Amino acid sequence: MNKSIKKILLFSGVVLVMIFTVSPLIWAFIISLSPGKELASLARQWLPDSFTLMNYKQVLSLSDNAASFKNSLLNSLIVASVTTLFSLIFGSLGAYAFARLRFRMKDRLAVIFLITQMVPSIAIALPMYLIFNRIGLLDTKSALVLANLSFTLPFIIWMMRAFFESIPKELEESAFVDGLGRFGALLRIILPISAPGLFAIGVFAYLNTWNEFNTALVLTGSSQSKTMPVVINEFLGRFSVDYGLMAASGIIGLLPPVLLTLFFQRYLVDGMTAGAVKG
Repeated sequence: MNKSIKKILLFSGVVLVMIFTVSPLIWAFIISLSPGKELASLARQWLPDSFTLMNYKQVLSLSDNAASFKNSLLNSLIVASVTTLFSLIFGSLGAYAFARLRFRMKDRLAVIFLITQMVPSIAIALPMYLIFNRIGLLDTKSALVLANLSFTLPFIIWMMRAFFESIPKELEESAFVDGLGRFGALLRIILPISAPGLFAIGVFAYLNTWNEFNTALVLTGSSQSKTMPVVINEFLGRFSVDYGLMAASGIIGLLPPVLLTLFFQRYLVDGMTAGAVKG
């Protein structure tokens, strides 16, 4: 097989993956711009006869559903931002401890952190419900932050541990000679070097929290704490489905993570490249 055939096959594979990935988004965007009558028609076309912004106007209007959707966007922003911030702070401290300190059962604890990532969130949703109900945090954004921290912290600790271990210890030893302690070396030496990796892992943690549905569905019940995925699911009625509103709200909810990824694109590439080189 010559190089030209390999390039054609590789290019074809990339195109197929792109079509498989992007086509649902394009279809959702088309549905969000389609009139309700055409969506209910049995003779569904690929493109509507006329495009409309009515679905977006209805989602962003002053109706009860729209007010709930606006609150859900704000709730998702708050929960995802606070969860990511605390995950990076405590995750970096935990990862540094696993990378540099010596204590009993260190490797076993690290494996346990990895195993927790294999447990489906819905499997521990009920225990979390009972715990937060007992301590009075049920149906609050604080409960969502704590629940999401339990999912993101092990991931960040496991990933950042390998990143910190790849940094030469001589840099810290030089900092110790200059009078810096462990915390000073972490703050002034290790974290600045690890900034690309922190940004990359932080973006992934933010996206996972933004899209989290199962735990938010169980722990929330009012518009003051419901996140965006839960509210979008409520457009699915018992006897009918409002495809236009679901598609429009999904496209609107897609914008913050897309803008975040584009804004931190350079850091994502640097973080993944540095991790690949150092690993």
